[in-house]
Order: sequence, then C-alpha cells, then structure tokens
Amino acid sequence: MNTASLKQDYKERIVPILTKEFGYTSVMQVPKLQKIVVNQGLGLATADKKIIEVALNEITAITGQKAVATISKKDISNFKLRKKMPIGVRVTLRGNRMYEFLERLIRVALPRVRDFKGIQNKLDGRGNYTLGVQEQIIFPEINIDNIMKLLGMNITFTTSAATDEEGFALLKEFGLPFKKN
Repeated sequence: MNTASLKQDYKERIVPILTKEFGYTSVMQVPKLQKIVVNQGLGLATADKKIIEVALNEITAITGQKAVATISKKDISNFKLRKKMPIGVRVTLRGNRMYEFLERLIRVALPRVRDFKGIQNKLDGRGNYTLGVQEQIIFPEINIDNIMKLLGMNITFTTSAATDEEGFALLKEFGLPFKKN
C-alpha cells in the first residue's frame, strides 16, 4: 500500500478545495490532521491482568506502532482500583503512520462494521472528532479465533482547525463516512 497516498491527496486535492470553500489566503491557514489517538479504557483490567497484555498486542497490531499502558492516578476503592495500576492502552499516531492508519480505517475497517450507516457528525467545538468503535474485530489485523473478549476503543482525530465546520470539511474530504442529516 502506498503510505503517502492520503498525504499526497491532502496536498494536491484537499488543500485547494478547503482554500476555495473557506477563502484562505495562505496554504498555512488550511487545517491539517495533526494526530490520531487510539485509546482503549479497560476497567476490567483491575480483575484480570492479562487483558492489558492482550490489548497492548492488539492495538500494536492494528496501528503498527507500539502501544503503551495508561495507569491510574489515584486510589478508588469502589472500583477496586489502586494508584499506578494499568487501566487502559493508547497509541498516538503522527506523520506517515497516521495517514496509513486513517486509510486502513476508512477503506477496510469501517466497511466491515455490521449494519453500517455512517458515523456521527458531532465534533468537539474545536474541530476535533472522536469516533467510538464497539469491537476490535473490524480490523483485519485481528484474528477472530484468538479473541478472549470484545473490546471497544476510541479513535480521536486532532486537527489544527479553528472551528467545527473547518474540521468537519477536512475530515469529510479525507473520506470519513459521516451520516447524512
């Protein structure tokens, strides 16, 4: 797969479209995709330590970059949680790996979701978007036979856009399948 195809598409096709749509005077004003963060909160890990290892391996396989465990900051007795216990997994993707992951997400993973009608078009107010994925098995890197538990994840797209309209236009041009209103 050509790693720079979405990056090149951004420079050659998306920048002129957004410049025309929003009336930018400089190429530097056009919003960019800065990073993609793949995050998996694993509250179940307080009971079973192996879940963190499995999740680390799965997220590493999905993204192509080594995942790190996130640890708790304080004790919460109601959740049987101790300070510095691993309770999640995350990866921050930038550059070519980010574009490569985005391409796989759009072209391979999202079409594999059952009864898929598009993703919600609610941004956070600053041009960033978070997508919730229910099951990790939509990614072809995951072998369904080795799955112990279906785990969801959040995928956050951080852009340099100042407004939701600009961020939405950027992500739509990249090919994210938003629902029609």
